Amino acid sequence: MPPPNAPGTRPHFTSMPDLALRDLGGAVVWTNDDLFAEAQNLIQTPPAEYQPATFGHKGQIYDGWETRRRREPGVDQAIIRLGAPGVIYGVVVDTSWFKGNYPPFVSVEAAAVEGIVSAEELAHETEWVTIVEKSPVDGDTRNPFKVDAKNRFTHVRLTMHPDGGVARFRVHGRGVPDPHFFRYGHFDLAALENGGLITACSNMFYSSPNNLLMPGRARNMGEGWETSRRRDDGNDWVQVRLAGQARVSLVELDTSYFIGNAPGAAMVRGRDGDGEWFEVLPRTRLQPDTRHRYVIDLDRPMTEARVDIYPDGGMARLRLYGQLTDEAERELIEQWERGEA
Repeated sequence: MPPPNAPGTRPHFTSMPDLALRDLGGAVVWTNDDLFAEAQNLIQTPPAEYQPATFGHKGQIYDGWETRRRREPGVDQAIIRLGAPGVIYGVVVDTSWFKGNYPPFVSVEAAAVEGIVSAEELAHETEWVTIVEKSPVDGDTRNPFKVDAKNRFTHVRLTMHPDGGVARFRVHGRGVPDPHFFRYGHFDLAALENGGLITACSNMFYSSPNNLLMPGRARNMGEGWETSRRRDDGNDWVQVRLAGQARVSLVELDTSYFIGNAPGAAMVRGRDGDGEWFEVLPRTRLQPDTRHRYVIDLDRPMTEARVDIYPDGGMARLRLYGQLTDEAERELIEQWERGEA
């Protein structure tokens, strides 16, 4: 990944996963108005598209959320349940293709809600925290806003002042699950929804390494991680911080849909804290378009994993199944009970 805020790079927080994505389990659970275009479009994965002169019975069809023109004071709002609750580092209000009908101002609030609540309870009974003050936005632009809040949130509320259209709403951050669920057997220690996080990557020319940690099976090559073609003697790699200190017992390297561009081989290493890297899976030949699963006989805790691919290519998913150490489980539960994220 490029260094944070390096010249010519995106804001650093946008390299983190989008916790609101529909593919991660996010959902728009309430809106006061989406007459022209459905609010559910806000959390779709692909960039917004536009086809001129495509009219439905309500007017031009937009790939985004668009409300009617207000004729009285007020605001329009949409509430999004995060697919992976967590700490929010920044949001992007993307007004792509909205040129004469974007909101002049937006604000964003967040809430931490336990259990399953109704849309009405979220809209009218929930205590919201402002994470982006009322701010101007430009049309047909990706408008980024850094967030300084350190709390864990489950929902966000996007407000347009007073009305208009937004194509996509990205909520970048770090997943923070309820650690009590970790008590029930082996789980994927690298998954975004379990607190896994990409910490470094040699190359993400074609697609983000965050895709490796998404739930479910990839549905096409674009839903994985793919590097550019190497013309030197090196190799590409990615590092993942696990949900906590744990022992890995099964590794899955999935090259599904990577047919002519799968890596020739891969190796997995681990380390505990700032310790030395040690071998988890030796350099192993990979096949295209295949789920590779390896049982690991290693009684050694680790907090981070590194996957080296040789020399380059693409991978759909990375799974590292195992269990937290007793100490890590206890620490995470204590942090949770203290309200720390």
